[in-house]
Amino acid sequence: MHGDATSPLAGRTAMVTGASSGIGEATALAVAARGATLLLVARRAEELERVRRAIEAGGGRAASYVCDLSDGDEVDALVERVLAEHGVVDYLVNNAGRSIRRSLHLSYERFHDFERTMALNYFAPVRLTMGLLPAMRAQRFGHVVNVLSWGVQMKAPKFAAYLASKSALDTWSRIAGREVYADGVTFTNMRFALIRTAMSAPTETYAGRGKSPEWAAARIVRALEERPVTVSTRSGNVGEVLNLVAPRLSDAMFSRFDRLFPDSAAARASRPEEPGSDPST
Repeated sequence: MHGDATSPLAGRTAMVTGASSGIGEATALAVAARGATLLLVARRAEELERVRRAIEAGGGRAASYVCDLSDGDEVDALVERVLAEHGVVDYLVNNAGRSIRRSLHLSYERFHDFERTMALNYFAPVRLTMGLLPAMRAQRFGHVVNVLSWGVQMKAPKFAAYLASKSALDTWSRIAGREVYADGVTFTNMRFALIRTAMSAPTETYAGRGKSPEWAAARIVRALEERPVTVSTRSGNVGEVLNLVAPRLSDAMFSRFDRLFPDSAAARASRPEEPGSDPST
């Protein structure tokens, strides 16, 4: 892992959140292989250190920062520390997230599902990005990649809490990108389909399905280097068009799918007084 001098990432500083496993870990390793210095952010200190050691063992450079991104004070402290130690973050990958797949009729007494997904999937990346943006704008360079879901286009049933938070970040980033474009700072929204990670594992319907984290990481690296506005799937684009041109037909189709694929055992078993039992990360 000695770096690729031809990559725009070489010699730059890149922060990856949710870097202790899954897409975040795979992305951190792939970005380090391009010659960037990695700033690894996650809650789990031991796993974060494991990733840092793997990068350094391959000849790369990395630093780890333990942070609960759903805690605003911790995010502010992270930004202050990182800017003091590194001056500026050139690339930011907002990957950390929480997924909840649960029907509305199982959510009437679980409003915290919506609060927690918004806290981690929307407010956390917005707060972190806002903290790092001034330095990016001052140097007139920066790029932010948001790991989202094709569900923001499909509007899939059972994902109301999750997709509402991801859709909020999708919209915020498009608007932010227009405001900072003249300063050389850009955004990419990655609307992935199913990726095999611990986050999707509790849902029996998804067992063994989806692309690998390494597949996703390769596309994130390409987005960091080429800086497209949006990366979507063909199926997601078709679903978005169908929602626009034939919304009631789309409703009827998804209603049928909703009944064909029931809630997971974890979602059905979780009680309102047990927020920690959610099938989420």
